[in-house]
Amino acid sequence: MTNIDVDSFRQLLEAKKNELLSGTSDRDEILIQNAAEDFDRLQQQLNREVAIRNLDRESKLLKEVQAAMTRMDEDAFGVCLRCEESIPEKRLKALPWAAYCVSCQETIDRQRAAGEVVEDDSEAFELAAA
Repeated sequence: MTNIDVDSFRQLLEAKKNELLSGTSDRDEILIQNAAEDFDRLQQQLNREVAIRNLDRESKLLKEVQAAMTRMDEDAFGVCLRCEESIPEKRLKALPWAAYCVSCQETIDRQRAAGEVVEDDSEAFELAAA
């Protein structure tokens, strides 16, 4: 990738990171409140569960975005973490935080669906913690 391409992807990743950090989900739904009616308590519980799932999803996505930015700093952006082949620019335009080429991502998704432990999960996000 050229520096111009990396710079445009960096801008996309920065924008996504800022969006995720701004807390677009409603965290007030997580608060536990007492309700007199059983139906109200059930509705609050369901809202809380949805809000928690959304926060979890956004947290994972933020880690993926931060890992992609770290790969940029280490000149490893656009290279599949599994097979070390270049990730097609078309895929990066769709998912700038993509860590794997389509083929490797499909393999990982099948392994997860089968309940297998995917070793690449920890490796992909070690960069985000650094």
